[in-house]
Amino acid sequence: MRLYHHPASTSSRRVMLAALHMGTPLELTEVNLMSPEDRRRLVALNPNSKVPVLQDGDFILWESCAIMQYLADRTLGQTLYPDNIVVRADINRWLLWSSQHFAPALGGIVYENIWKGLTGAGGPDAQELERYGRQVAQFAAVLEQHLAGREWIVGNKLSLADFALASSLMYVEQAKLPVKQYPKLMAWLGRIQQLDAWKQTEPVW
Repeated sequence: MRLYHHPASTSSRRVMLAALHMGTPLELTEVNLMSPEDRRRLVALNPNSKVPVLQDGDFILWESCAIMQYLADRTLGQTLYPDNIVVRADINRWLLWSSQHFAPALGGIVYENIWKGLTGAGGPDAQELERYGRQVAQFAAVLEQHLAGREWIVGNKLSLADFALASSLMYVEQAKLPVKQYPKLMAWLGRIQQLDAWKQTEPVW
């Protein structure tokens, strides 16, 4: 299986985290998102022109959480996505919550504080930061409450849900993400950051 990815992409990282932790073998192709030629090749794989994309023979799969689920199903003995239907439903709930709510809110701040300047689109917009900041506060509070008395998101065991959510926080320092006032969230993130898979996927700045 081949994964088209970019190391600075939070969506790519969640897939890499899961694959490394499960020991799922992948051939890696890094996509230069600033290259028009690479972009053309990417669109041929994913009409959304986004990474990651998984190629397994003739089967092409995009959307990072779907890729995580597929890799788990292809990996014998993995524990991140158990067969139990209730546990899977709980994990799926958090995967969708991450994609629909948590990641977009955090991503807005990452764009304003990092990518906007790097791509020559100007400096951070205070109104946008305030808008996304309100969203982050809303959703971080949900996570903070959920983590009361828990070490991990689902069933007190590390799962795909943890990697999906944590990847969106990979720029907590660089983008000044407003989450440090949530002690349970930060303690949970600290546990993720101690994992070998996290350390192996840290982007170089």
